[in-house]
Amino acid sequence: MKVLFIEPYPIEGPSSRYRVEQYIPYLQNQGVKCLVRPFVSLSFYRVLYKNGFFLKKIAYFILSTLNRLGDVFIALRVDIVFIHLESYPLGPPLLECFLAICGKKIIYDLDDAIYLGKSSLANVFLKYLKFPAKIPQIIKLSSHVITCNLFLADYASGFNKRITVIHTGLDTEKFCPRLDKPIREKLTIGWIGSHSTAIYLEQLKNVFSLLAEKYTFKLKIVGAGNHNLHIPGVEVIQLEWKLYDEIVQFQSLDIGVYPLPEEEWVLGKTGFKTIQFMSVGIPCVVSNVGTNSLIVNDGLNGFLAKTEDEWVEKLSRLMESQELRKKVGEAGRQTIIEKYSLKVNAPKFLEVLRKTYDRKHRK
Repeated sequence: MKVLFIEPYPIEGPSSRYRVEQYIPYLQNQGVKCLVRPFVSLSFYRVLYKNGFFLKKIAYFILSTLNRLGDVFIALRVDIVFIHLESYPLGPPLLECFLAICGKKIIYDLDDAIYLGKSSLANVFLKYLKFPAKIPQIIKLSSHVITCNLFLADYASGFNKRITVIHTGLDTEKFCPRLDKPIREKLTIGWIGSHSTAIYLEQLKNVFSLLAEKYTFKLKIVGAGNHNLHIPGVEVIQLEWKLYDEIVQFQSLDIGVYPLPEEEWVLGKTGFKTIQFMSVGIPCVVSNVGTNSLIVNDGLNGFLAKTEDEWVEKLSRLMESQELRKKVGEAGRQTIIEKYSLKVNAPKFLEVLRKTYDRKHRK
């Protein structure tokens, strides 16, 4: 079986890394021949979400477009084309339509509510060039659809009946607790993410201010880009996200936080920061919205919070008890091993490929 994986970003992009790239070694060991083709190159990705670099972005975009056109010829020589999110960021689904006309089997992977048409603030002009209406078309053209949660599965079911939910998971042998972690008097509360969600930390500014009146702690923020958070009385450490030390940064925390707003776009999220915190045994407090409420059993393997009072109360409980942090962290990791690990997800992923391949060869 030969499969072409078309993804928007290189391995540095979290959705490409955890929805596609991490499965490749497993699939190859199972005899699947894999070719991965991102639209955005690593060099392009490093400037894509930064302000400015307009001419450089245009040049990279043209080169990426030419490379994607070349992928058409590769697609004609494989058994299955797996498309994560979209093959091309602008305009209608021309590549998908062409592949369908040629009789190619398409597996479409949707892990975000991109049909809502949100754009990065650094490239807001692209909002007017995107074509969110293409998502239903791609779903209709696909032989099978994979989504990261039930909300997106329900959306996709309006256009296609062959749907499998595979939650975004991770390798729990890599994402594991730090065994030699010291017990510190000054705790570190942390958030690790990207520029696109850093703005939601603003929801917790007053929460951190109230906590600082009772406790001494550090607030570590990794990956927020140009979004700087200043909170009087709180030591804030802001670091650039780097692929090579992503796991180490999660392990360095004592408590994780994951604030999100209540809006439709969030309902399409997979709750992945929650999964990452829990996988390394870090107790977390997360917004009681979307998939978070399915992952977290409040008070047992993590904490859910909706109001400011709930955030303060639940963070306070964790800050005051090292025993509670240990207990909740261990329960959280066990949840990820049992439900959201690569070992659980990889066979499901392979099964979708095999079923699609079998349908192709039965005709």
